[in-house]
Amino acid sequence: MPARHSAPILPLQLLRRLVPRAEREEVLADVQTEYAGRVATDGRQLADRWLWQQALASAPALLRWSWWRGVRGFEPLANNYRPGGPMLKHVLADVRYATRRLMARPSYSLLAIVTLALGIGGTTAVFGVARPLIFDALPFAHEKEVTAFWFGGSWTENEFTYLRDKFPGYKTVAMYRHNDVTLRDDGAPARLLRAISSSADIFDVLGAHPMLGPGFKKGDDAVGAEPVVILSYGLWQELGAKQAIVGTRLTLGGTPRTVVGVMPRGFWFPNPSVRVWLPQPINPEGQNGSFQLIGQVAPGLDVYHMEAQTAALVTLLRERFTYVEEWDKTRNAHVDPIREDLLGPMRPALVATFAAMTLILLIACTNVAALMLGQLEGRASELAVRSALGANRRRLAQPLVVEALLIGLASGVMGAAFAVFGFGTLARALPLGTFGETASFDWTLFVAAMSFAMLAVLLVVLVPSVSMLRRQHANLQNVLSLARTGGVRGAGARVERGLVVAEVALAMLIASGAALLVRSVTNLYAINPGINTEGVAVIDVAASGGTPASQRDQAFNELATAFQAMPGVQSVSYAMRLPLRGNSNSFGITLAGEGPLEKSSTFFRMVSQDYFKTMGIQLKRGRLFQSTDKLDSTETLVVINEALAKKYFPNLDPVGRFVGGGLHEQQRIIGIINDVAEGALLDPNKPARYYLATQVWMGNNASFVIKMKDPRHAENMLTPLRQTVATKTPLLALLRTTTMQRVFEDAVGPARQIMTLLSLLSALALVLGAVGIYGVLAHFASRRKRDWAIRVALGLPGSRVITNILRQGVSLIVVGVVLGGVATMGLSRFLSTMLYGITGVDALAFAGASAAVLLTGLVAAFIPARRAGTVDPALILREQ
Repeated sequence: MPARHSAPILPLQLLRRLVPRAEREEVLADVQTEYAGRVATDGRQLADRWLWQQALASAPALLRWSWWRGVRGFEPLANNYRPGGPMLKHVLADVRYATRRLMARPSYSLLAIVTLALGIGGTTAVFGVARPLIFDALPFAHEKEVTAFWFGGSWTENEFTYLRDKFPGYKTVAMYRHNDVTLRDDGAPARLLRAISSSADIFDVLGAHPMLGPGFKKGDDAVGAEPVVILSYGLWQELGAKQAIVGTRLTLGGTPRTVVGVMPRGFWFPNPSVRVWLPQPINPEGQNGSFQLIGQVAPGLDVYHMEAQTAALVTLLRERFTYVEEWDKTRNAHVDPIREDLLGPMRPALVATFAAMTLILLIACTNVAALMLGQLEGRASELAVRSALGANRRRLAQPLVVEALLIGLASGVMGAAFAVFGFGTLARALPLGTFGETASFDWTLFVAAMSFAMLAVLLVVLVPSVSMLRRQHANLQNVLSLARTGGVRGAGARVERGLVVAEVALAMLIASGAALLVRSVTNLYAINPGINTEGVAVIDVAASGGTPASQRDQAFNELATAFQAMPGVQSVSYAMRLPLRGNSNSFGITLAGEGPLEKSSTFFRMVSQDYFKTMGIQLKRGRLFQSTDKLDSTETLVVINEALAKKYFPNLDPVGRFVGGGLHEQQRIIGIINDVAEGALLDPNKPARYYLATQVWMGNNASFVIKMKDPRHAENMLTPLRQTVATKTPLLALLRTTTMQRVFEDAVGPARQIMTLLSLLSALALVLGAVGIYGVLAHFASRRKRDWAIRVALGLPGSRVITNILRQGVSLIVVGVVLGGVATMGLSRFLSTMLYGITGVDALAFAGASAAVLLTGLVAAFIPARRAGTVDPALILREQ
């Protein structure tokens, strides 16, 4: 017999784990004997190789055999084995048992799955919208090195030219502004493209490079340079996606431009709606204050700590430039990381919505935990007997965990479906602008849904598992006795009451936040913007750059005539810029004989003759524009607002007097109108001048306002108005269509949209809270039904039973409302940026939210209370 040699440990350990216990020692002995013989004949190296081959070749068959036996649940005691073994058999048995229990209780199963799916689906959809805006990197390499300068949209070419090589602490600084252009292709009607005009080094600052073509080069932004353009990936696709497009020419804004680049898929700046980037011919003396500055900080500097460099820049500005008070760039100077500048305004809305959906998910988890706890109460006898027969903690908890996992998996799949269908609606409902319009669904949301589902399962199973494990050491006789009497004194009732208080508090938190926003938005809607927003349609159009003024004006007049001829239209006019659309277009003012006024400027607007009538703006003194007012080179007519009259003519009648500045020096005031919110809704009234469009016009864009005879028809007229633009005036490209009511709602700000979302979510929270209250009180009434039946049989009125159960529910609801109110006061600061006219501790908002929660809770509590109070006691006692 060959001498014994020690075999390698690892292959023997593998075989020991795989071979059934009954045959293990015999098989291993045979293997070692064979191994010793091979060592003697072939050497240790070949023997080791043979042993490894045997172990690895046998593993698949042994694993397959172990798995199949575990699935069938057949495992004779004499053949007990480890791999897959008892644990696998028990898990599979628990899966089958939990599946049977869930199928046998379809109402409980469906309620638990749908409840969790609502929370999971909503949270997943919000996460899918928020992830690219909060968590994903921006689509350019220098994100962490780029800052945006203060006073965005007001820097001039003159300032940029002077500072271009002097910005302290910056490697490169670029400027840009929005400059939408029209695209004319093969004689088709012009279409408008969102575009950016910038200095040639903007992509160097961002760290972005074209997918095709060389991109901008130094000197492309010089006056007189050859016109070039860089296209977005999406526009390149629309134009045929040809590689040879680089070097070809496109007519944009009336100017033929050579394509020098195509940006890669997924790139955007400053938002996803921009499809064209143009070099801005920089005039060193240009005073057009409409540019934004961004800069790449120098190596070794941090974008969050640029205070010293900003102070040095302010010193340079103060030495060279003098500013009017409203546009003083030496005040409040700061820079923001580019991410904060581009996406920061959207963060409060996303965070508030995500927090609300997380609370909804917690309420759903609380509901399902209460449902499972109620089911656990009904299994008290079973669990007590299993514990008495020797089941340990793992074996007691494992079936419950498996049941929760099955519910979680089903909820995750259903929640993912909810997220798919709700994603687009949610993205458009949030105040995200073009980011919401371009948000796209991807399948990572399914992973997110399953992750939220598993997290929810952990929360759901925690309470019933702890409650069940506490009973493991309880006296068997006491447990059986409590099960027999309905668990009147059971500890589970206290846990259930705690869960009800928690979900009421969470519902109160959401409802209070919605109530605060409702109050705030109500205050905003109460502001008078100085115009009539009802029944007015808005059509924004643009002519191609370089269009002769006579052709442009003719196109505007033809379109106004076409609109006026449409049925249901009362009046039509147009303006360079409409109220409530931001603080743009202003210049200094002079008074006759006094010279320029120090540190002062006014808004200026160009409007057609019937503009004031169409917009519902009231004449206070003098007259408005008339059809007899014609272009006069020696005198320009102007209408001013009350704010200008009060500021510059405090003790005089300004009608008939002259002002200057910005345009012709001779501007005769012919009338005074009421103040209009020309900038933002919450801005104080600012001086403004209005010029007649036939005398003065700037730019190629115009906003038409069409007042309807029936205000209800404004929304329905948008489609016919769009068709009229497309068929009547091919020279003009349609920018957008809306109504003045929508313009006003946009001016109200994101609080309006968040209010709507939170109101819907608070309604969902109240429904889920009502389900939880109903379930717990129904279980409470069911546990004590024998007690109630005996008392009613002895003469207790049924109304007393209803009152008793209602008292239990009301006490829980009140405690939850108080806790939720306290939590709201602590967290209201997160909503403070969206509140207007109220504080985070508003009595009316809290009263409304409390009333809604209490009323919902009372309705939910009354249903099981009435059922318990009207049941026939004889039936209950007969069941017992």
